[in-house]
Amino acid sequence: MYRDVRMSGPLKGQADVPGDKSISHRALILGALAHGITRIKGLATGQDCGSTIRCLRALGVAIEAAGDECLVSGRGPEGLSEPADVLDAGNSGTTMRLLSGILAGRSFFSVVTGDDSLRRRPMDRIIEPLREMGAAIYGRSLSKFPPLAILGTSLRPVYWETRMASAQVKSCILLAGLLAPGLTSVVEPATSRDHTERMLRFFGARVDESNDSKGHTVSIQGEARLEGRDLSIPGDLSSAAYLIAAAAITPGSEVVIRNVGINPTRTGFLECLTRMGCDLATFNEREYAGEPVADIAVRFSQLKGIPVEASMVPRLIDEIPVLAAVATQADGMTTISGAKELRVKESDRITAMATELARIGAKVEELPDGLVISGKTPITGGVTCKSYGDHRVAMALAIMGFVSRDPIRIEGAECVDISFPGFWNTIAGLACNGH
Repeated sequence: MYRDVRMSGPLKGQADVPGDKSISHRALILGALAHGITRIKGLATGQDCGSTIRCLRALGVAIEAAGDECLVSGRGPEGLSEPADVLDAGNSGTTMRLLSGILAGRSFFSVVTGDDSLRRRPMDRIIEPLREMGAAIYGRSLSKFPPLAILGTSLRPVYWETRMASAQVKSCILLAGLLAPGLTSVVEPATSRDHTERMLRFFGARVDESNDSKGHTVSIQGEARLEGRDLSIPGDLSSAAYLIAAAAITPGSEVVIRNVGINPTRTGFLECLTRMGCDLATFNEREYAGEPVADIAVRFSQLKGIPVEASMVPRLIDEIPVLAAVATQADGMTTISGAKELRVKESDRITAMATELARIGAKVEELPDGLVISGKTPITGGVTCKSYGDHRVAMALAIMGFVSRDPIRIEGAECVDISFPGFWNTIAGLACNGH
């Protein structure tokens, strides 16, 4: 599906965004592993979390879902049963990687696959530690890519040092460690998002953290009994980022996004915008299920380019495409480095953003591990851009419609539903409020 985007600002008013996708996945999975009922409010309703629900149901978990509310009837890890068919994770790397950690520790056979994009994403980074724990797990191309075939077994604890900070890899190992006796530890060179650790504690597991010369270590005591909980999911900061970005670059804009998760392992995007000179503030801070939450106010600002160092990347990995879009409207140079992980996301996001931003008039140089954006440049539009089936690329290009001279046609724009159903109506509503 094509969508022609040319929006007129300013953006005004208040908006909500879907529940945090990362937290929603974990609430569903831990609810399935817990004993008793877990009631979830504010669940992300995009396609990715729908994939997790389908897979859990195929594993015998009773889940009732209506809109953004969900009831999970957990019977502990032993309540999971062998699926009668292949498990389809769709486009969701989180679904595949986190479930693989659990499936490795259950005494049955399973196969997990996904769409074309997911089957191109590397899985050796979870296969290696799971095999070290005793799992029998295999994939395509010498166990590098999906589909994954898993023959569950009794796992042993592991001490695993990761080559790069990855919340999905860390979470896979911790969930496998939950099913193994003893202490399982994961060491990362930098701290990745910690939703799994917070959620495990909320459900009753013992999780410890420490820092030393090797990096950040997270340890879980295995075979903990999890108990069902009632919880609310905060709004997804990665979804809010597009509304924040649109307001920051569109003259006259003033927007408030309500109930957004501000987990400190996720706020790199907000910190980068503040360094760029954005008039941005958080207020009404509170907590949902161990996660910090706030309302975010943002106004149009004259922005300046900044360096984004590798140490910052784990805290804004999903927001780099939209940060690159914002940087086209900032005076001076923005350099993003240390982001090689973007090449193995739903698309090669480095090449995708370099190519498509240049297509609409921006000055962008592609680096092996990032981007150099020179601003401030006029956005001309009047061309067709590719989304590459990547929701984050599509939405990053969409906000360029507020500063484009001519409409930007986005090919495959429907992919935004993967993470932000209602994106087009939400952003159009804010634009209408400005007139």
